[in-house]
Amino acid sequence: MAEQTGTLRRTPLSRDRIFRAAVALADEAGIESLSMRNLAQALGVVPMALYKHVANKDELIAGMIDEVVGEIDPPVPGLDWKPALRRRILSARQVLLRHPWAALAVESRTTATPAILAYLDSVIGALRSGGLSVDLTHHVMHALGSRALGFSQELFDDSRRAGRSGPVESEPPTAPPPEFAARFPHVAEIATAAAHDDTSVVGAGCDDQFEFEFALDLLLDGIERRHQQGWTSHHRPR
Repeated sequence: MAEQTGTLRRTPLSRDRIFRAAVALADEAGIESLSMRNLAQALGVVPMALYKHVANKDELIAGMIDEVVGEIDPPVPGLDWKPALRRRILSARQVLLRHPWAALAVESRTTATPAILAYLDSVIGALRSGGLSVDLTHHVMHALGSRALGFSQELFDDSRRAGRSGPVESEPPTAPPPEFAARFPHVAEIATAAAHDDTSVVGAGCDDQFEFEFALDLLLDGIERRHQQGWTSHHRPR
């Protein structure tokens, strides 16, 4: 074991190795617990050795995001734009489910990382190759929003927390109090339906994967219909 440990420690330090180790630590304990000190300890080096490859924690997190985005399945050649887009977005979702901290890390950044830009460029390229106009593609990207990267901020989901890792234990949803229902009757109606729908095929409450795919399919069907109609932002169907 000592010889094996020595071999690992003699492995040259590199940006890729640093980012992979940081991702593993964030997966295990959450990104909020990640520090240059415990990352250095995991790699068997002194903290100052990291700074020869990574300038600061912001650069570290950017590299971690790119490491995660690199796990998304590549485009399938020859596939029509709609199934191709669905396949890649659902692949992105599976990747982010493996790395629960990544979605909020992406959201917290003010600039996109190179891997995110490359991924979005490929998504746009798939739409354009499918014959969608620049005008329609522009609005499609707005409609997809973060869903293009496999996550969305659900209006009725309070389970997402910065850096949370591991599975989130589901609790049965409860009906809103009467005063809430009186003030916001339509929101209460939806919340109550989720709380009491024990016969649902996805179980009581809302199933994240089911809701994500339902919304994604609605968007893709609508995009396809607009494309077939020759939709433009200047001549919108009434």
